[in-house]
Amino acid sequence: MARDDDDDDGSLTDASPNPNWFLRARLKTRQLLLLIALDDERNIHRAADVLCMTQPAASKQLKDLEDMLDVKLFERHPRGMEPTLYGETMIRHARMALTSLSAAHEDIVSLKNGLSGQVEVGVIMTPAMGLLPRAISRIKLQAPKLRIGVHMESSKVLLDMLQRGSLDFMIGRILEEDAAAGLHYEELTVEPACAVARVGHPLLKEDNLKLADLADQPWILPPPGSVLRHRWELMFRRAALEPPSNCVDTTALLLITALLQQTDSLHVMPVEVARYYASLNVLAILPIELPCHMDAFGIITREGHLMSPGARQLLHEVRLAARDLY
Repeated sequence: MARDDDDDDGSLTDASPNPNWFLRARLKTRQLLLLIALDDERNIHRAADVLCMTQPAASKQLKDLEDMLDVKLFERHPRGMEPTLYGETMIRHARMALTSLSAAHEDIVSLKNGLSGQVEVGVIMTPAMGLLPRAISRIKLQAPKLRIGVHMESSKVLLDMLQRGSLDFMIGRILEEDAAAGLHYEELTVEPACAVARVGHPLLKEDNLKLADLADQPWILPPPGSVLRHRWELMFRRAALEPPSNCVDTTALLLITALLQQTDSLHVMPVEVARYYASLNVLAILPIELPCHMDAFGIITREGHLMSPGARQLLHEVRLAARDLY
């Protein structure tokens, strides 16, 4: 005979998923705090002290939780307490739940005081030159108290930061299919590249510049193994030309601009970045359209991650700016 819910003793022996199990089990926030304290202290006495509880009360709360879940959460050893596989799972989710509750309070305070708080965003170089500054300038008009942390790195570094929870969102690429797990990608635009040189470079005067004219020039390039270096080499090989061998390998922008200004070297960079530096008269874009481009980039977020109001508003401004630019 099926058992009536009113006769439920609180244990969770049913193997079927139940999204509201914690209501049925009467899970307490205090028990989540106890799990975290036990993980930190590995000792029931010290964990109880941290939470200003007696040791018997802490032991009872842990036993009640283990009875609810019908699993053992900690192994007791002479040297202390070690979480079981079940315990590690509950500890991880307890930390996430309490972090989310803390963020909820911060969001409420932020909304009461006018949009404030902290947003962390990652960006690769091209959208860092035009798209993100435009979005930040717009949101700062609405929310001057909002603190915005910007991290400009490679997509690989930013993806790791995003998956670890260090970023609210990023603007970059997903280069490997395996790295896309748990992420949402919203494509914005492709990224064409161009050749640049110092202002006054002799090749700027050429009327019909061809790729063969660039093959014997000195170049400053991203290091071998990078995506842009690979595309640059492929561009020459597809034109039946040997890629130039007179190269300096670096990604340091200050060094690149200094070398360009002091030598006749060429450099390959995204068109949007080049236009920015050309507008400052730091360098000039060669009059040739290179058959070379990077993969498209876009907005990348974590699936299921609830952003703060400030992060959501900045992301909204990024989308609006992208619509204007691309």
